[in-house]
Amino acid sequence: MKRLYNKLSYTLYFMLVAVLFTGCADVSPHVETFITSNPYGFWSGLWHGMIIPLSWIGSLFYDDIAIYAYNNNGGWYNFGFVLGIGGLSSGSTSVAKR
Repeated sequence: MKRLYNKLSYTLYFMLVAVLFTGCADVSPHVETFITSNPYGFWSGLWHGMIIPLSWIGSLFYDDIAIYAYNNNGGWYNFGFVLGIGGLSSGSTSVAKR
């Protein structure tokens, strides 16, 4: 039991450090930037969905952080975003059931 607890705690610490060293969704308020730059796709949506707790906290204090990228390609970004949020929540509920 103690071995499982140590393995779980090391995994959680690693995940926390990995998330802290990553960036949040980019906020670009200029329309010209949306037109000329490449839109975010599925993988960016998945990542932004997984880091939504940190993005949300950051958006409370800074205006240049958002939880959703404005410059996205539509359906695929949304699908990745929802999967990222869902993967985060389903993982926590399976741990809570144990």
